[in-house]
Amino acid sequence: MTDLPPNAAPADIDGLIRLLSKLPGLGPRSARRAVLHLIKKREGLMQPLAQALMDVADTISLCSQCGNADTSDPCAICRDQRRDNSLICVVEDVADLWALERAGLFRGRYHVLGGTLSALDGVGPEDLSIGQLKIRAAGSDVREVILALNATAAGQTTAHYITDILEPLGVEVTALAHGLPVGGELDYLDDGTLAAALNARRRF
Repeated sequence: MTDLPPNAAPADIDGLIRLLSKLPGLGPRSARRAVLHLIKKREGLMQPLAQALMDVADTISLCSQCGNADTSDPCAICRDQRRDNSLICVVEDVADLWALERAGLFRGRYHVLGGTLSALDGVGPEDLSIGQLKIRAAGSDVREVILALNATAAGQTTAHYITDILEPLGVEVTALAHGLPVGGELDYLDDGTLAAALNARRRF
């Protein structure tokens, strides 16, 4: 049997490293360290993690109404009758929705776009849930659409496009105050910054 080259992992482990390295924030070296840690903690961490991944893969889905990730469709937020149907908060991704919910500041409805417009990446309006947002905003109960998009060039381009799309509906369109750092992302902000931005929203 030929010995493995120095620092070379068996094929199965190498495959796991490659998969983990595709996750945001994990490069090959970080993924390798994570896999080695999982191997050392096989019973206490690796096996429960594998089971949890299987469970989530079997039960998770995207809400057909707002786009949130949940184990039911509609999601728990959309089923909550205590929420304010007159307010729709538009976010780029599920992580942004979760960030706002974690802060506990917003009691309306959400709409996840699934990204932002980007000519460079070939992402157009048809690739996002903008059409569904227009249908929801046209509802008789809706009085305000809050654009809680990241303060990036793509986020602002998308915000302007949505504003133009919703203008004929006569619904008020507001945006988070630019106390948000330029280039910042909602998921990385503390609750105080989110609260100030949400409370100081303005007409877009």
